[in-house]
Amino acid sequence: MTSQKSPQTMKPATAAKKLGVYLEATPEAFQEGVVSRDELDALQADPPEWLRDLRRDGPHPRPVVAAKLGISISGLARGGVTEPLTSAQIEAMRADMPEWLRTERAIQAEVRREAIRVKDKQAAEEKKAANKAAAPPPKRAAAKPGKRAVAKPSSRRGR
Repeated sequence: MTSQKSPQTMKPATAAKKLGVYLEATPEAFQEGVVSRDELDALQADPPEWLRDLRRDGPHPRPVVAAKLGISISGLARGGVTEPLTSAQIEAMRADMPEWLRTERAIQAEVRREAIRVKDKQAAEEKKAANKAAAPPPKRAAAKPGKRAVAKPSSRRGR
């Protein structure tokens, strides 16, 4: 007995997130329907005009805005940016470079440096552990000829 697989579908919000676009800016037909995995793959492989326009001009969702500004999503919230921005608004903000954006970019740069430092440290520790595991065991001193090994007396008494 063979069963026919039903296509895997997702909500429009999930599909918009995977496409990197703001759901409310997508066509109504996209917002109201469900998107199959095959449809999503087709949209990614050959995006229609509306998708190309949204990706180029926006409005962009918070993760895209944060990435274009070089900061975290939390940094956007700290800076008071809660609404989606267009590409023109993002470029204007980058040109103006308000103090909060300068601060958030510095924080993000420090986070990236720390991540690299931790990654390098872990790699060095793994290399050290691998070298230690690959090294031959230390040689034990051979007993001198004519001497026998003597067992140590037990420290337990009364047995």
